[in-house]
Amino acid sequence: MKAAGAGEAPLAGQEVLQGLLQGWVDRGWLRPLDRALVVFLQEQLPAASPTALLLAALASHQVGRGHVCLDLEATRSDPDRTLSLPPEGEMPADGPPPPRPSQCLAGLGMADLVSALEDPDLVGTGPGCTPLVLQGRRLYLRRYWACEQRVAGALAQRLGRGTALRGSMDEERLRPWLDRLFGPPDAQGIDWQRAACALAASGAFAVITGGPGTGKTTTVVRLLALLQALHLEAGAEVPLRIRMAAPTGKAAARLNAAVAGALGGLALPQDAFGHAVREAIPARVTTLHRLLGSRPGSRHFRHDARRPLALDALVVDEASMIDLELMDALLQALPPEARLILLGDRDQLASVEAGAVLGELCARAGEGHYTPERAAWLQAVTGQRTPPEQQDPSGNALDQHVVMLRHSHRFGADSGIGRLARAVNAGDAQAVAAVWAQPGRDLARWGLEGPDDPALPAVCVDGGTHRSAGGDGAHPGGYGRYLRVMAAADPGPGADATARDAWAREVLAALEDFQVLCVLRRGPWGVEGMNHRIAGFLQERGLLDPQGIWYPGRPVIVTGNDYGLGLMNGDMGVALRVADATRNPVLRVAFPAGDGSGRIRWVLPSRLTAVETAFALTVHKSQGSEFRHTALVLPDRAGPLLTRELVYTAITRASRWFTLLEPRRGILEEAVTRRVLRSSGLQAALEGRLGRGE
Repeated sequence: MKAAGAGEAPLAGQEVLQGLLQGWVDRGWLRPLDRALVVFLQEQLPAASPTALLLAALASHQVGRGHVCLDLEATRSDPDRTLSLPPEGEMPADGPPPPRPSQCLAGLGMADLVSALEDPDLVGTGPGCTPLVLQGRRLYLRRYWACEQRVAGALAQRLGRGTALRGSMDEERLRPWLDRLFGPPDAQGIDWQRAACALAASGAFAVITGGPGTGKTTTVVRLLALLQALHLEAGAEVPLRIRMAAPTGKAAARLNAAVAGALGGLALPQDAFGHAVREAIPARVTTLHRLLGSRPGSRHFRHDARRPLALDALVVDEASMIDLELMDALLQALPPEARLILLGDRDQLASVEAGAVLGELCARAGEGHYTPERAAWLQAVTGQRTPPEQQDPSGNALDQHVVMLRHSHRFGADSGIGRLARAVNAGDAQAVAAVWAQPGRDLARWGLEGPDDPALPAVCVDGGTHRSAGGDGAHPGGYGRYLRVMAAADPGPGADATARDAWAREVLAALEDFQVLCVLRRGPWGVEGMNHRIAGFLQERGLLDPQGIWYPGRPVIVTGNDYGLGLMNGDMGVALRVADATRNPVLRVAFPAGDGSGRIRWVLPSRLTAVETAFALTVHKSQGSEFRHTALVLPDRAGPLLTRELVYTAITRASRWFTLLEPRRGILEEAVTRRVLRSSGLQAALEGRLGRGE
């Protein structure tokens, strides 16, 4: 294909365009869905410009990569990098590779791209029915533009109801309860957990963000106690209807355990009123899909604007995993008068699907941007002064309802994991190197000579050579541990259901102690290659007998929602051989129930149609989980997927030990200098609505 000159159309006609797109699909550069969109548009609009149709395909491609829209300026200035084409894991094909986007768009400026999109039947600039929407330099598929507008509108309405600061009566009621729940204020510094409770209590919407161990769960439990106490103290006959949810079953189970622990530490009155407040705090956590009521075979939920959820407040944990469409569905299903409180780490990877909602909402959280009026109100209700550097007379309405927790209680100053996570998050390659120069007890780094390096079985089976993180002789362990537990704790034939469930819980708990994470899916350093090799290592030790697809001890992760079985994407289980009613051994897969009850759901392998072996997971799949020991396998070369957010997310999945496995030295330092930048217009849409007072 001949590259276009300045001002020329890069494609001679629609047939040439289809040939180009088919070549990209054949090489794995585009999804078949992206090409199918162009075929449909060509059928409906035969006169559409080939350049406009190419941009439509690229907009669809970007949605598949997590972007809400196509950034035309970034695409024009650096097409290959913006679009990550050719991609990592390119599919092999005969013949020379097809032209790259940079060749197809060569010589075209922004004016040329905008001119190609001046087709009123194909592209609109706002409400309407055109398949594409152009706003400034952002090109959307209409569905995602409409979704973004609804999310911005719903958030603006909630912020509008919560921007009016409370009066002296609220100050008088809030201060005593904050003092009871947090103790007397420290005049020397601000307790951001205390501030978060006050801010969240003052409106219909709040975001509490912070890294691992900063106390997000503890804070929200105290916040719910505060809300219930104020509600019941005002004479309400029934407590607030509060629900708690998370995007995945794993995240829901973690939040459920954390809430149960935090409830015991609440400083409430030891009387009937205190007991009533404690009992009114929910102890069960569900997944968002279960809360909203998933409909099999549909993108829609049972609960929506016409059938809202029956609740007064909703807390959602791990909000970084919520994509734009799910946030839209959630906001539509919330009653207008209900509170919404989002918890999450803004620095983690964004959702797998399109959008980075939490990241955009928390983009300014580090600097605070609290107005002087808001800072004065905070001082009145908390007894603490907001630092001057966190104040901003021009702070917007969203800033007043976002709080960042800053002190980690999990990783102390001497924690290698904590120091490494902070250095990676800051994008400081020199600081990362300094951590490895003195890693401490909880970090280990292994250079790999190749896929058969003996370090791999040493780490994956035995856990490697970490020293005790606490000087207590504890060892991190690898997958060998859960398999030994599986064999030793087996209740044997004739065991009743209670004994079998207890066995499954013990095996699943041991399985959670260790997890291998990968950046890629394919290749020797990806999930597929590592899963195969780890199974081989365990078989060589006599710990596993992987005959066929299903075998005792196989760990699996659910890759798609199965409403019939009640299993959600991300749920993890393990295959165990149990005796059925006739005492014949039968292989079944044990899953935690996912509702915080501790129950075990047993499923026949033949009924599981969307599962994968889970010795190795992608970092994306690990979100919402925590493991005592995490091992991250880096690829042998840097690529678009390897970013500081991904590395930070992997590191912070480890609570006690972290192991880095790298085929080439220096890959980690390269990764921390690269960031995930998702194209979206949510911030602009929200700011526009807040500016208009909507």
